[in-house]
Amino acid sequence: MMTMSPADKAGDGAQSGAPTARRMVLGAQLRRLRESAGVSRADAGYQIRSSESKMSRIELGRVGFKERDVADLLTMYGVDDPAEREAFLEMVKQSSQPGWWHRYSDVIPTWFTDYVGLEESAARIQTYELQFVPGLLQTQDYATAVFEHGGMQSGEEVEQRLQLRLRRQKNLARPDAPRLWAVIDESVLFRPIGGPAVLKAQLGSLLEASDIPNVSLQILPYVNSGYAAEGSFTILRFAESELPTIVYVEHLTGSIYLDQVKDVESYGRAIDRLAVDSMTPDESRDYIAKRRAEI
Repeated sequence: MMTMSPADKAGDGAQSGAPTARRMVLGAQLRRLRESAGVSRADAGYQIRSSESKMSRIELGRVGFKERDVADLLTMYGVDDPAEREAFLEMVKQSSQPGWWHRYSDVIPTWFTDYVGLEESAARIQTYELQFVPGLLQTQDYATAVFEHGGMQSGEEVEQRLQLRLRRQKNLARPDAPRLWAVIDESVLFRPIGGPAVLKAQLGSLLEASDIPNVSLQILPYVNSGYAAEGSFTILRFAESELPTIVYVEHLTGSIYLDQVKDVESYGRAIDRLAVDSMTPDESRDYIAKRRAEI
């Protein structure tokens, strides 16, 4: 029976060139084909000279694909239509292409690489920031101050990280730009990252960002801080049904990615509560302007 190819189902987000999302879409498609064919994950792994655990990682999009392996799996699953097979194999090629951020691989921590790829394909980004202005909204001077005081080893490393951050910010101006909803703790407006002048300019930039149609900003006042969430986190939501909602939590030496329903629901409730506890977007804008005038 003819089924819709990954390219047909992926939609605009997965077609944006982000290999991380492409791998996840393709992996989900292969899992559905396997389940429809009544093949166990262990038998599928044996078919491609691999293990059940490797098949699990393939279907989750956490490892790269080999054309030979995908071709063998398609045969095993009864996919014999030439056009459909070609669509899958083309997706393999696309998922193997390096993203634009590959040029920064020498300064991006390995645990952050997948995040950049997922952010590139997200349709909605919900973030709560407790210490800093969200990276997607930081000015050049503010970001430089964060990097310089964050253990960067050289000026060249700071510059490369800065260019990566500025390139990520361009996603908000794409024709198919994601919607960014940021909840920022009130303390961020007082923390003098880079000094008073840098902070003042950053607050002015936040006011400009609040006018962007696909950006929503809310300030969480001190009185409500610390209740709904104990740390910063980001939720990435995708237009493609193949891609699960991802919760990204960063810590000092790495990060975790959560996609289990119970975890996603918990963080979803937290971001909803944060929104309720925060000033409205209009109130937040007025407060940012007031705080900027005080500096």
